[in-house]
Amino acid sequence: MPIPAEAAAIHGIGDEVARSKGRPAKEAVEEIAAALCERIAAGRPVVAFNAPFDLSLLDAELRRHGLATLAERLGRPVGPVLDALVIDRAVDKYRKGSRTLQRVCELYGVELTDAHEAGSDALAAVRVAVALAGRYPAEVGALEPAELHRRQIDWYRQWAEGLQAWLRRGKDPQAVVDPRWPAR
Repeated sequence: MPIPAEAAAIHGIGDEVARSKGRPAKEAVEEIAAALCERIAAGRPVVAFNAPFDLSLLDAELRRHGLATLAERLGRPVGPVLDALVIDRAVDKYRKGSRTLQRVCELYGVELTDAHEAGSDALAAVRVAVALAGRYPAEVGALEPAELHRRQIDWYRQWAEGLQAWLRRGKDPQAVVDPRWPAR
């Protein structure tokens, strides 16, 4: 599929690079899903920054290619997931300003070497999660991954409901913010 210029400007991968270095989409999403599910089944948590974007996109691609979704492969909902964005929003609710990965890395003293490059972003998300656990030991650090996952479901729902209410009061009276987490 053609890569929109706006997306290529962010991550540096355009049609030419995708054709020369990419792999068939069905093959790639199958490999990613299999590896992810293998690790989840082994008890390893998934660490992400804005998990609904990545997990929902992966599931949509799996469905598009007639492949089993993550939950179908696992036989249960995906988890535990540790989403540094959700955790940051919950433990520091009233902080003003952007909550991009780049900005959150700055706030928690995490180096982000190559923003929007998948490996760099993934490593930064893990480091931000570790920093959050250290800064908020009672609210985050002391919790087992499964309990932190359960709390994030509520935290995300509360955030989504608040954002939806704010949007409806101002810009968009019909706004709908999906409260499902970690995937839609």
